[in-house]
Amino acid sequence: MSVQITAKMVGELRESTGGGLMNCKKALVETNGNFEEAVALLRKKGEATAAKKAGRDASEGVIETYIHLGGKVGVMVELNCESDFVAKNEDFKALARDIAMHIAAVDPACISRDDIDPAIIEAERKVVEASAEGKPEAAISKIVEGKLNRFLAESCLLEQAFVKNPDQTVQELLTAMISKMGENMVVKRFVRYQIGA
Repeated sequence: MSVQITAKMVGELRESTGGGLMNCKKALVETNGNFEEAVALLRKKGEATAAKKAGRDASEGVIETYIHLGGKVGVMVELNCESDFVAKNEDFKALARDIAMHIAAVDPACISRDDIDPAIIEAERKVVEASAEGKPEAAISKIVEGKLNRFLAESCLLEQAFVKNPDQTVQELLTAMISKMGENMVVKRFVRYQIGA
């Protein structure tokens, strides 16, 4: 028996995921009205769309700033897209502001794992290995890899849980916007200033 898909259901899914109206309706139809399955389906489709667009040149965009209350922390971030049309879009600008605010709050070390200095990873590996001493030999490598992966995920902007929605990483937030706008988007660089740091 198929569930009647209402405009309210579509609206709630759209509000939750940022997906397009028709994509949300199709996802609800495909999942027979199951909200969680529809969210998962839209995420998968968004990731596939983002992967297709990832190779495209993103040479337009905005530089957005965020100054935290009291003026003690400030962030400047460059978010790139493919066209001037998208760069001027309010949703795109809001995304750049949200990313700048996230950087101010969480203080990531870099954008992605590729940006971390190998010497920092090696130093962290030694610390983790030292803390795992005395454990069974078979468990040490799993402990080290698990803690290193956690360290990298906490250090890299794209892997961090987004401050406004901890159920979503910054990469998932970006992927949803790529899917919605139909253009490749890239966090090119950022700088975070803090008084006394």
